[in-house]
Amino acid sequence: MLPLTLDLTNHSPAPANENFLPGPVLLLGAPGVGKGTQAKLLMADYGIPQISTGDILRANISQGTPLGKQAKALVDQGILVSDDLVNQMVADRLCQPDTRRGYILDGFPRTLNQATWLDSHLSEVCITLPVIAISIVVDYEQLLHRITGRRICPSGHIFNIYSNPPATPGICDGDGSPLIQRPDDSEAIFTERMKTFQIQTAPAIEHYRKQGRFEEIDGDAPVEQVTAVIEAALIRLRTSNS
Repeated sequence: MLPLTLDLTNHSPAPANENFLPGPVLLLGAPGVGKGTQAKLLMADYGIPQISTGDILRANISQGTPLGKQAKALVDQGILVSDDLVNQMVADRLCQPDTRRGYILDGFPRTLNQATWLDSHLSEVCITLPVIAISIVVDYEQLLHRITGRRICPSGHIFNIYSNPPATPGICDGDGSPLIQRPDDSEAIFTERMKTFQIQTAPAIEHYRKQGRFEEIDGDAPVEQVTAVIEAALIRLRTSNS
């Protein structure tokens, strides 16, 4: 059985109006629902960037920007970078030319406070289109199997002992090397991540649900089927919220 990979060369972009602007898109969902996979496919279809707060933070620090110097001083002391500093970095990134058609937000906003800041910021500068949020939903037990069943080899081949097992247990089909479970894929870590998601991110999801800039998508389906449903939802939401 072949390892699970995301091959964009075989991805057929969904037909879309060339004048359609995706605008700011937020993909929400618990750990393991497939947000990263869907973000890459949407980037390919619409030609928009994926914006990660982790990438922004690292770029500011490595480039020695004023914000990056402030962040590095905190990181060097083992202090978490404040929401205010992260917000300033995000604000700068969202004004870059490649965001004109839109972008996929990755890892931001994680909290209700960040969500309300983002709404306020976008209403004032850079782009007038509001964020539209897609929540990808998968059953808890299925998520548990997706995460705890994941096994990888040193070359990066990925298997799942439940849904995509190797021909020989514990051995990679591709190169015969041993498969391992990453520490982050343990059930204990997954449980803690789910608790954090419920406490921090669930209120942000409700924020967008109440404002009508939101659709819930079933993520327990083939990848490209989920992509097609998301893209149809983006068109509906953007038409009604522009």
